Amino acid sequence: MIVWVRVETLAKYEAGNGDFGLKRRFEELSGVPCLVVHLSQATLEVIAPLRPRALLLSGCGTWFRDFDVRDFYGFEDLVRGLPDVPTIGFCGSHQLLGFMYNHGFRQLARVEDQPMRRLGPGEPQVGSVSAQGAGWFSEQGFYPVRPLIADPLFAGLPDPFMVRQSHTCEVKQVPAEFDLIATGDTCRVQAMKHRQRPLYGTQFHPEAWQDEYPHGRALLVNFMRLAGLSG
Repeated sequence: MIVWVRVETLAKYEAGNGDFGLKRRFEELSGVPCLVVHLSQATLEVIAPLRPRALLLSGCGTWFRDFDVRDFYGFEDLVRGLPDVPTIGFCGSHQLLGFMYNHGFRQLARVEDQPMRRLGPGEPQVGSVSAQGAGWFSEQGFYPVRPLIADPLFAGLPDPFMVRQSHTCEVKQVPAEFDLIATGDTCRVQAMKHRQRPLYGTQFHPEAWQDEYPHGRALLVNFMRLAGLSG
């Protein structure tokens, strides 16, 4: 079994479709069932007894400042408590890994989002953004990402590879325990990897590949292989 953790407010999670399409994508790539759980359910006490083969952590469409910081305590305990389980966080979860390893959620009164930069004079707002994102630069669409080191996650991928982006914020500082492993022209920290355990963060969304842009799928196949899985 693998586990997909949906990082979102409970209201938005309940209003969605349960991520059924992503569940099926992950099951196709891994060859094993995928359990979908909400952030509030993703505790070490719930997940550890299931002995998951891999953890995949979702992006988030809500600004972190709108959460109670205590909502992320279970996220931190889960990630820290399963050090041998291959884990990858996308977009918002990639940013949460940055907060977690740079500060620790229990040391924060609130999680303050870190937008990339302000739009310049006359620079258009790209894509659909929330009111909080208005006036900030946003990566929306398929962008090139350049690997900085040879890593099994990038096996067989070109340099650069093209992956889906949908974010206004970013990781400003790579945590001391991580290496920066991929970058882009408009966002420096596109992927990072823990130095001692199979833990990755990607600012991009490999799970949102399209037939015309299949590199995200190839990257996830590589991740599943790291977990000893193959569909």
